[in-house]
Amino acid sequence: MNLPNKLTIVRIIMIPFFVFFLLTDFVAGSKWIATVLFCAASITDFLDGHIARKYGLITNTGKMLDAIADKVLVNSVLIILSSLRFINPIIPVVIVLRDIVVNAIKMEAASRGRVVAAIKSGKIKTAALMVGTTLIFFNNLPFELINLRVADFLLYFAAIMSIISMVQYYTMNKSLIFDQK
Repeated sequence: MNLPNKLTIVRIIMIPFFVFFLLTDFVAGSKWIATVLFCAASITDFLDGHIARKYGLITNTGKMLDAIADKVLVNSVLIILSSLRFINPIIPVVIVLRDIVVNAIKMEAASRGRVVAAIKSGKIKTAALMVGTTLIFFNNLPFELINLRVADFLLYFAAIMSIISMVQYYTMNKSLIFDQK
């Protein structure tokens, strides 16, 4: 197993710990532990892709694991933040719906021996989600000091990019979906 895939596995392993500390007061500072775990997981998301591209270590397994890790991490945090009333519930609804549609397209492609790679709009969505969510954990600082809701803007932007990327994935793969072979 190559380094990018190992980083992705580490991210997947971090997720239950992140969720546990975010939802409990198991120890003093549980929310800060969750924040650190989320930031570390977000960094591994950047690093695994960067290393894989730079050193030619892109694999189909890595693409699949990375997508799973991203969805579980991001969707978990969005659902939790929505249930705690930190963000508007429409954000996780749109993003989870997009993920279901895109994953269905990717599964259909895989059943036909094809791999559907990530696209730029999806990467922009993920970056906006990671930064916006991190800002939520830090109470939108430093932007809160000047009453600028950057975290909210980034999360709504990510929801819009989710819709755009879902439409792009569908458009790029509609022949695959409607081909009866």
